[in-house]
Amino acid sequence: MTKQLQELCRQVRRDTVQAIYFAGSGHPGSSLSAVEILVTLYFKGVLRIFPEEPDCPERDRFILSKGHAAPAYYSVLAHRGYFPVERLWTLRKLGSSLQGHPNMEKLPCLDCAVGSLGQGLSVANGMAFAFQYRHQPQRVYCLIGDGEQQEGQVWEAAMFAAQHQLDNLCLTVDCNGMQLVDSICGIKDLRPLGDKWRSFGWHVLEIDGHDIEALYQAFQDAAAYKGKPTVILAHTVKGKGVSYMENQAEWHGTAPNEEQYKRAMQELSQEVL
Repeated sequence: MTKQLQELCRQVRRDTVQAIYFAGSGHPGSSLSAVEILVTLYFKGVLRIFPEEPDCPERDRFILSKGHAAPAYYSVLAHRGYFPVERLWTLRKLGSSLQGHPNMEKLPCLDCAVGSLGQGLSVANGMAFAFQYRHQPQRVYCLIGDGEQQEGQVWEAAMFAAQHQLDNLCLTVDCNGMQLVDSICGIKDLRPLGDKWRSFGWHVLEIDGHDIEALYQAFQDAAAYKGKPTVILAHTVKGKGVSYMENQAEWHGTAPNEEQYKRAMQELSQEVL
């Protein structure tokens, strides 16, 4: 199963690079770092979802707060059966349902429209609080970037979730260490990150964000933990899978040219051992 999912991750990365290349714009670095997180959520039985009935009230909810990672998210949704894979090549095209940031009006299978960073956890709080108030079993999952934590709204939301003991809420932080023009530490250092979240009243897990089994176990642990919301600090590599993009801030929001695209696709075609 893990080998199959690793192959799927490789396909999602190819889809991501190809869609951004065809669009001539997008965010490859931030998309590629989040692939294993998204695949684990959607293909390991973590999320209770119904692709054939995407608005089923019994479904769990997922908020992609780092909306610029949409190309990878769209690929995962397509392979999970929400829409045809061929639609991926319409990314950012006029009239396409696959906008640069997820848009619920364009793509109804989404649980939230996002764009401005820092807002996703607040939305997730509202959903989780409502489920808790109604004694409903649905869980809420949210994915943010590590640079996004520089937004004050994230910490206001963190306090709310802890205050209300939202143990049906699981936040994952894509800790790739980079943002738009520099490293996180070079712009606004967030360390010690785990201690910060603990001090805000959260259950904290730290893992390798490219290890599918570690991610799955962390999501299982989060579901079992009671009395506190859980945050998973998933340590990842920005631009993962494409050698010249890895850990390079300039690939935060740059589309590859033809030569770079061919090189990336060649690297991503190598068999997973």
